[in-house]
Amino acid sequence: MSQITLIAASRELQGKGASRRLRHEAAIPAVVYGNNSPATSVSLITKDLVKALENVSIYSSVLTLEIDGKKNSVVMKALQRHPVKNAPMHVDFLRVDEKTPITMRVPLIVKNIETCKGVKQQGGRLSILMNDVEITCLPKHLPSEIVVDIAGLEAGSAFLLANAVLPTGVSIPALAKPQNANMPVAKVRKPRGAAIAK
Repeated sequence: MSQITLIAASRELQGKGASRRLRHEAAIPAVVYGNNSPATSVSLITKDLVKALENVSIYSSVLTLEIDGKKNSVVMKALQRHPVKNAPMHVDFLRVDEKTPITMRVPLIVKNIETCKGVKQQGGRLSILMNDVEITCLPKHLPSEIVVDIAGLEAGSAFLLANAVLPTGVSIPALAKPQNANMPVAKVRKPRGAAIAK
């Protein structure tokens, strides 16, 4: 579980005008939904949210959202940013409970790029084809990332998503479909006109 806690206050006024006024008051509108409970409109303090967003794990962690003093376990499902200023404009949170699986997108971290056999020894060119992946798991099993090790990947080969080592209790729904069995995460193209050194 993440140690990230956000403080929120419930709000009654909704709509574009109310949201605009909130932002002028250094607050961000948000909504909390799910877990068979009515959606709740809340506001967050802008500077607190901006600081929390500096921690990249916030996008793939179970967070504590304290609304009017009551703690809620949530995940961030959507973050709307200003198209020019990139400032946060609105947040959607999904309530979670420990017994119900959740579906989230988490980062795919490709490691050992510098020592990849197909690049360093065989002169191939690496392409990263996936940066994140949708997973399903119980909240307690939610990983902040999925690591893919390509140290042994040879030129002319691809690392398939199906070969990723998943943490306990984590599954990738896309892999349940046969047509997705060969989804590549990374690929090393052979160097043009060169023999591959073994």
